[in-house]
Amino acid sequence: MASERGKISRELTDLLARGRDRQLRLAVTGLSRAGKTAFLTSLVNQLRHAGLEARLDMLPAAREGRLLGAQRLNQQDLGVPRFPYDQAMAALNASPPRWPEPTRGISELRLQLRYRPARSGWLTPQTTSLTLDLFDYPGEWLLDLPLLQHDFFSWSQAQTRAHGPQRQALFTDWQEGVAALDPAAEADEAQLAELAERYAQGLRRAKKAGFSDLQPGRFLLPGELEGAPALQFFPLPGLIDTQRAELDALPAESLYATLAQRFRYYQQHVVRPFYRDHFRRFDRQIVLVDVLGALNAGPERFDDLSRALNHLMQSFDYGKRSLLTRLFAPKIDRLAIAATKADHVTPDQHPNLIHLLEALLAEPLQDLRFADVPVKAFSLAAIRATQAREVTQQGQQSAALRGTTLEGEEVLVYPGDVPATLPDAAFWDQQGFNFPAFRPMPRTTDVLAHIRMDSAIDWLIGDKIT
Repeated sequence: MASERGKISRELTDLLARGRDRQLRLAVTGLSRAGKTAFLTSLVNQLRHAGLEARLDMLPAAREGRLLGAQRLNQQDLGVPRFPYDQAMAALNASPPRWPEPTRGISELRLQLRYRPARSGWLTPQTTSLTLDLFDYPGEWLLDLPLLQHDFFSWSQAQTRAHGPQRQALFTDWQEGVAALDPAAEADEAQLAELAERYAQGLRRAKKAGFSDLQPGRFLLPGELEGAPALQFFPLPGLIDTQRAELDALPAESLYATLAQRFRYYQQHVVRPFYRDHFRRFDRQIVLVDVLGALNAGPERFDDLSRALNHLMQSFDYGKRSLLTRLFAPKIDRLAIAATKADHVTPDQHPNLIHLLEALLAEPLQDLRFADVPVKAFSLAAIRATQAREVTQQGQQSAALRGTTLEGEEVLVYPGDVPATLPDAAFWDQQGFNFPAFRPMPRTTDVLAHIRMDSAIDWLIGDKIT
């Protein structure tokens, strides 16, 4: 009874805070390798040290000395793991420093920000606070959201038509297994399990090879569903529109009907609860994108990233905030998109990185701006791994980066130019870049070095701490 009263009390407190606009839910989203864990770790680190060592010059409350810092609070949902901030900091403090382990499930963290309001008066408190709820989700699970726009027939068509030869070559074992299947034949449970595992193996190989548009996401991170029939389905290749009515009329025990039923179950019992219970609760969002990694991987993987991001952006619920939406139907009323790992290119390439990101997301950005949803693009490094340098060769000065590779080699390099527009065939034929991966720099202070985290923080929460 006491625990139930405590839960009700917490919910009423949160409801009051949302009614007063003193609570903000921020989602940090992005696909695998985009740097979500690093971003969240740096965000918490910067806010906890605000007013002390943190350099947040682009955030007015911090620049003016009004942001007093942040404390971690117990989160409302005790069934969701807390974001592993302490473990992430331990990795960064190790010798040699290493990147934090990526999260493999839902996690969240609640902060209370305390600040002095910019306007003073006898009715204005000397200090006030904002509750900031931070949410992190595996990139693989995010890619399941577009499944809600499909039925099994259209999803099968999309999965078997959209991909290029390099990706298809990773699914050879699965393709050989499904080639002779008869959709009207009676389903064989053992065969379905085997072919589903072959499909999952193809997805794992594709992820390792740098591809992004990977569905179903739970095949990569099955969690408690591992081995369950809910994950024992796969697309059927070669379906044409004229077959739809005939296939829909097949008996329930047929191969096609069984796969379609499992696809619907996955939608209704895995994807939709995730969207309903978690994803639709957000007020603000930042989408992190590893543009440099996609460029390194080549044209097919770059196109794959573009397709995945465009599908993903259509799944979010955007709109203006009001008292009613804050309380009962939250909508994303402000969005940031960020090209991560900006410290892996020289500073003169940062504008091109932003231009390329905007070109990559041109269509969804146009829709958002038409809907009058504030959106801004950034290039940033949540945790800086390199230092910008200049080198002189034959009397000419040029930009370079100094850092330590993941293998421990100290290097001084110019990684290359970033295209300002979507690369064409000529670009890929003449590409002259190699964006290496660096380990984090050793720490000299308690605050993590960054590039433009203050600008991103200001865009995402600055208007709530004025």
